[in-house]
Amino acid sequence: MIASDQKIKELGSRLKTERLRRNEPQAKFASRIGVSAPTLRKMESGDPSVKIGYWATALDLLDHSKDLDLILAIPEDLFAKYEITNRPSRRRASGKKP
Repeated sequence: MIASDQKIKELGSRLKTERLRRNEPQAKFASRIGVSAPTLRKMESGDPSVKIGYWATALDLLDHSKDLDLILAIPEDLFAKYEITNRPSRRRASGKKP
């Protein structure tokens, strides 16, 4: 089995676990996503043919929409962050004469 196929199966399993944890029937959750019950079963079984848009909707309904930001996230540039935090701060004269 290809590693990506295994990851999708694990994702489907977590989707099912989360749906059951919320005590939501399959038909109702499928309706909320906008898919048929068989499509939701495909998602929960890890079928890679399911459109990513359905996954995005499911994640949003489960309050996990921020997880999508982690896919192909831009890596943090620690050197640039260091440069920004260690810049000398600009100071202005008070305008008062001594």
